[in-house]
Amino acid sequence: MAEATKPKQRTAKRPAPKKKPAKKNQKLGPIARARRFVRRMVFWGIVSVCSFALLWTLLYSFINPPTTPYMRAEAHRLVSIKQDWTALEDVAPVMARSVVAAEDANFCLHWGLDVNAIQAAVERGRGGASTISQQVVKNVFLWHGRSWARKAIEALWTPLTEAVWSKRRIVEIYLNVAEFDEGVFGVQAAARHYFGVDASDLSATQAARLAAILPSPKNRSASNPSTFTRNRAAQIRSGAATIAADGRADCFEG
Repeated sequence: MAEATKPKQRTAKRPAPKKKPAKKNQKLGPIARARRFVRRMVFWGIVSVCSFALLWTLLYSFINPPTTPYMRAEAHRLVSIKQDWTALEDVAPVMARSVVAAEDANFCLHWGLDVNAIQAAVERGRGGASTISQQVVKNVFLWHGRSWARKAIEALWTPLTEAVWSKRRIVEIYLNVAEFDEGVFGVQAAARHYFGVDASDLSATQAARLAAILPSPKNRSASNPSTFTRNRAAQIRSGAATIAADGRADCFEG
Protein backbone atom coordinates (compact mmCIF):
# COMPACT_ATOMS: atom_id res chain seq x y z
CA MET A 1 0.00 0.00 0.00
CA ALA A 2 1.41 3.31 -0.98
CA GLU A 3 2.27 5.68 1.83
CA ALA A 4 0.16 8.83 2.00
CA THR A 5 2.14 11.81 0.98
CA LYS A 6 2.47 14.40 3.72
CA PRO A 7 1.41 17.89 2.76
CA LYS A 8 4.29 20.25 2.46
CA GLN A 9 4.57 22.69 5.30
CA ARG A 10 4.71 26.22 4.15
CA THR A 11 7.25 28.33 5.89
CA ALA A 12 5.80 31.67 6.97
CA LYS A 13 7.48 34.54 5.32
CA ARG A 14 9.01 37.00 7.72
CA PRO A 15 7.74 40.51 7.22
CA ALA A 16 10.29 42.81 5.77
CA PRO A 17 11.80 45.04 8.46
CA LYS A 18 10.25 48.48 8.54
CA LYS A 19 12.44 51.28 7.56
CA LYS A 20 13.02 53.78 10.30
CA PRO A 21 11.63 57.14 9.30
CA ALA A 22 14.28 59.71 8.77
CA LYS A 23 14.57 62.28 11.50
CA LYS A 24 12.72 65.48 10.77
CA ASN A 25 15.83 67.51 11.34
CA GLN A 26 17.50 65.62 8.52
CA LYS A 27 14.70 66.64 6.16
CA LEU A 28 14.65 70.27 7.26
CA GLY A 29 17.03 72.69 5.75
CA PRO A 30 19.12 75.09 7.86
CA ILE A 31 16.66 77.97 7.38
CA ALA A 32 13.67 75.85 8.47
CA ARG A 33 15.58 74.58 11.51
CA ALA A 34 16.49 78.14 12.44
CA ARG A 35 12.86 79.23 12.17
CA ARG A 36 11.70 76.37 14.36
CA PHE A 37 14.37 77.21 16.93
CA VAL A 38 13.23 80.84 16.99
CA ARG A 39 9.58 79.80 17.42
CA ARG A 40 10.51 77.56 20.33
CA MET A 41 12.54 80.31 21.97
CA VAL A 42 9.66 82.79 21.59
CA PHE A 43 7.16 80.27 22.98
CA TRP A 44 9.23 79.43 26.05
CA GLY A 45 10.07 83.10 26.50
CA ILE A 46 6.37 83.95 26.68
CA VAL A 47 5.75 81.06 29.08
CA SER A 48 8.60 82.24 31.32
CA VAL A 49 7.38 85.84 31.39
CA CYS A 50 3.79 84.80 32.15
CA SER A 51 4.95 82.44 34.90
CA PHE A 52 7.09 85.18 36.45
CA ALA A 53 4.17 87.63 36.37
CA LEU A 54 1.88 85.08 38.00
CA LEU A 55 4.35 84.24 40.77
CA TRP A 56 5.08 87.92 41.43
CA THR A 57 1.37 88.69 41.66
CA LEU A 58 0.73 85.70 43.91
CA LEU A 59 3.55 86.82 46.21
CA TYR A 60 2.01 90.26 46.70
CA SER A 61 -1.36 88.74 47.54
CA PHE A 62 -0.02 88.10 51.06
CA ILE A 63 3.24 90.11 51.21
CA ASN A 64 3.15 93.91 51.11
CA PRO A 65 5.17 95.38 48.23
CA PRO A 66 8.34 96.77 49.83
CA THR A 67 8.61 99.46 47.14
CA THR A 68 7.61 100.23 43.55
CA PRO A 69 9.61 101.29 40.47
CA TYR A 70 8.28 104.86 40.74
CA MET A 71 9.00 105.06 44.47
CA ARG A 72 12.58 103.91 43.86
CA ALA A 73 13.00 106.56 41.18
CA GLU A 74 11.62 109.29 43.46
CA ALA A 75 13.75 108.12 46.39
CA HIS A 76 16.81 108.39 44.17
CA ARG A 77 15.78 111.86 42.98
CA LEU A 78 14.68 113.25 46.37
CA VAL A 79 17.12 111.23 48.53
CA SER A 80 14.24 110.12 50.78
CA ILE A 81 10.50 109.59 50.64
CA LYS A 82 7.73 109.10 53.22
CA GLN A 83 5.65 105.96 53.41
CA ASP A 84 4.11 104.07 56.33
CA TRP A 85 2.30 100.91 55.32
CA THR A 86 -1.14 100.73 56.93
CA ALA A 87 -3.59 97.83 56.79
CA LEU A 88 -6.99 98.69 55.38
CA GLU A 89 -8.70 97.96 58.68
CA ASP A 90 -6.58 100.77 60.18
CA VAL A 91 -7.76 103.29 57.57
CA ALA A 92 -10.99 105.24 58.00
CA PRO A 93 -13.59 103.45 55.83
CA VAL A 94 -14.62 106.75 54.30
CA MET A 95 -11.11 107.08 52.82
CA ALA A 96 -11.46 103.89 50.80
CA ARG A 97 -14.94 104.91 49.67
CA SER A 98 -13.63 108.34 48.67
CA VAL A 99 -10.84 107.10 46.39
CA VAL A 100 -13.17 104.57 44.77
CA ALA A 101 -15.83 107.25 44.22
CA ALA A 102 -13.20 109.58 42.77
CA GLU A 103 -11.26 107.17 40.59
CA ASP A 104 -13.49 104.19 39.80
CA ALA A 105 -17.08 104.28 41.06
CA ASN A 106 -17.89 100.94 39.39
CA PHE A 107 -14.87 99.24 40.94
CA CYS A 108 -17.01 96.46 42.43
CA LEU A 109 -18.82 95.82 39.14
CA HIS A 110 -15.97 95.09 36.73
CA TRP A 111 -13.12 92.58 36.43
CA GLY A 112 -10.31 95.14 36.17
CA LEU A 113 -11.12 96.87 32.89
CA ASP A 114 -14.19 99.09 32.74
CA VAL A 115 -15.20 98.48 29.13
CA ASN A 116 -18.01 101.04 29.20
CA ALA A 117 -15.73 103.77 30.56
CA ILE A 118 -13.05 102.94 27.98
CA GLN A 119 -15.59 103.08 25.17
CA ALA A 120 -16.91 106.43 26.40
CA ALA A 121 -13.37 107.82 26.60
CA VAL A 122 -12.64 106.67 23.04
CA GLU A 123 -15.84 108.27 21.76
CA ARG A 124 -14.84 111.55 23.43
CA GLY A 125 -11.41 111.25 21.85
CA ARG A 126 -9.72 111.28 25.24
CA GLY A 127 -7.45 108.95 27.12
CA GLY A 128 -7.88 107.98 30.71
CA ALA A 129 -10.61 105.67 32.02
CA SER A 130 -8.01 103.73 34.02
CA THR A 131 -9.57 101.71 36.80
CA ILE A 132 -8.10 101.46 40.28
CA SER A 133 -6.94 97.95 39.38
CA GLN A 134 -5.07 99.28 36.34
CA GLN A 135 -3.47 102.01 38.41
CA VAL A 136 -2.33 99.48 41.00
CA VAL A 137 -0.74 97.31 38.30
CA LYS A 138 1.00 100.35 36.83
CA ASN A 139 2.22 101.61 40.21
CA VAL A 140 3.33 98.28 41.66
CA PHE A 141 4.73 96.38 38.68
CA LEU A 142 5.35 98.76 35.79
CA TRP A 143 6.78 102.15 34.96
CA HIS A 144 5.13 105.55 34.64
CA GLY A 145 4.85 107.35 31.35
CA ARG A 146 2.66 107.16 28.28
CA SER A 147 3.51 104.34 25.91
CA TRP A 148 1.54 101.72 24.03
CA ALA A 149 3.85 98.99 25.33
CA ARG A 150 3.09 99.83 28.95
CA LYS A 151 -0.65 100.13 28.30
CA ALA A 152 -0.67 96.75 26.55
CA ILE A 153 1.16 95.03 29.43
CA GLU A 154 -1.10 96.80 31.91
CA ALA A 155 -4.23 95.60 30.07
CA LEU A 156 -3.00 92.00 30.18
CA TRP A 157 -1.73 92.09 33.77
CA THR A 158 -4.85 93.72 35.25
CA PRO A 159 -7.25 90.75 34.78
CA LEU A 160 -4.56 88.47 36.22
CA THR A 161 -4.32 90.70 39.29
CA GLU A 162 -8.11 90.74 39.65
CA ALA A 163 -8.12 86.93 39.50
CA VAL A 164 -5.43 86.56 42.18
CA TRP A 165 -6.15 89.45 44.58
CA SER A 166 -9.39 90.29 46.31
CA LYS A 167 -11.01 93.67 45.69
CA ARG A 168 -10.19 94.60 49.27
CA ARG A 169 -6.51 93.78 48.73
CA ILE A 170 -6.44 95.92 45.57
CA VAL A 171 -7.83 98.93 47.45
CA GLU A 172 -5.42 98.37 50.34
CA ILE A 173 -2.37 98.32 48.07
CA TYR A 174 -3.66 101.30 46.09
CA LEU A 175 -4.00 103.41 49.23
CA ASN A 176 -0.48 102.49 50.32
CA VAL A 177 1.40 103.15 47.08
CA ALA A 178 -0.48 106.16 45.67
CA GLU A 179 1.47 109.43 45.66
CA PHE A 180 -0.25 112.27 47.57
CA ASP A 181 2.49 114.89 47.36
CA GLU A 182 6.08 115.03 46.22
CA GLY A 183 7.79 112.15 48.03
CA VAL A 184 4.68 111.36 50.11
CA PHE A 185 3.31 107.88 49.41
CA GLY A 186 0.41 106.11 51.05
CA VAL A 187 -2.59 107.36 52.95
CA GLN A 188 -0.94 107.21 56.40
CA ALA A 189 1.96 109.46 55.37
CA ALA A 190 -0.51 111.72 53.54
CA ALA A 191 -2.82 112.06 56.57
CA ARG A 192 0.13 113.03 58.77
CA HIS A 193 1.59 115.31 56.10
CA TYR A 194 -1.57 117.33 55.40
CA PHE A 195 -3.67 117.12 58.55
CA GLY A 196 -1.44 115.83 61.37
CA VAL A 197 -3.71 112.84 62.05
CA ASP A 198 -3.53 109.10 61.48
CA ALA A 199 -5.30 107.50 58.54
CA SER A 200 -7.77 105.92 60.95
CA ASP A 201 -8.90 109.37 62.14
CA LEU A 202 -9.57 111.02 58.78
CA SER A 203 -12.90 112.80 58.54
CA ALA A 204 -15.16 112.59 55.50
CA THR A 205 -14.01 116.04 54.35
CA GLN A 206 -10.32 115.23 54.81
CA ALA A 207 -10.70 111.91 52.99
CA ALA A 208 -12.52 113.61 50.12
CA ARG A 209 -9.76 116.22 49.82
CA LEU A 210 -7.05 113.57 49.72
CA ALA A 211 -8.96 111.77 46.99
CA ALA A 212 -9.50 115.06 45.14
CA ILE A 213 -5.79 115.72 44.67
CA LEU A 214 -5.40 112.45 42.75
CA PRO A 215 -4.08 111.92 40.13
CA SER A 216 -2.18 115.24 40.19
CA PRO A 217 -0.89 115.48 43.77
CA LYS A 218 2.10 117.66 42.83
CA ASN A 219 -0.19 120.34 41.46
CA ARG A 220 -2.91 120.25 44.15
CA SER A 221 -3.02 120.53 47.92
CA ALA A 222 -5.36 118.81 50.35
CA SER A 223 -4.59 121.18 53.24
CA ASN A 224 -4.72 124.38 51.17
CA PRO A 225 -7.19 123.46 48.44
CA SER A 226 -8.00 125.61 45.44
CA THR A 227 -11.58 126.30 44.44
CA PHE A 228 -11.39 123.43 41.96
CA THR A 229 -10.14 121.03 44.65
CA ARG A 230 -12.85 122.15 47.09
CA ASN A 231 -15.57 121.59 44.50
CA ARG A 232 -14.07 118.29 43.48
CA ALA A 233 -13.88 117.17 47.13
CA ALA A 234 -17.55 118.05 47.64
CA GLN A 235 -18.49 115.87 44.68
CA ILE A 236 -16.33 113.03 45.98
CA ARG A 237 -17.86 113.23 49.45
CA SER A 238 -21.32 112.92 47.90
CA GLY A 239 -20.15 110.06 45.67
CA ALA A 240 -18.64 108.20 48.63
CA ALA A 241 -21.99 108.35 50.44
CA THR A 242 -23.76 107.17 47.29
CA ILE A 243 -21.65 104.05 46.72
CA ALA A 244 -21.99 103.19 50.42
CA ALA A 245 -25.78 103.39 50.11
CA ASP A 246 -26.25 101.55 46.81
CA GLY A 247 -23.88 98.66 47.57
CA ARG A 248 -21.01 99.60 45.23
CA ALA A 249 -18.64 99.62 48.21
CA ASP A 250 -19.56 96.18 49.50
CA CYS A 251 -16.78 94.29 47.70
CA PHE A 252 -14.01 96.02 49.66
CA GLU A 253 -15.76 96.75 52.94
CA GLY A 254 -16.71 93.17 53.81
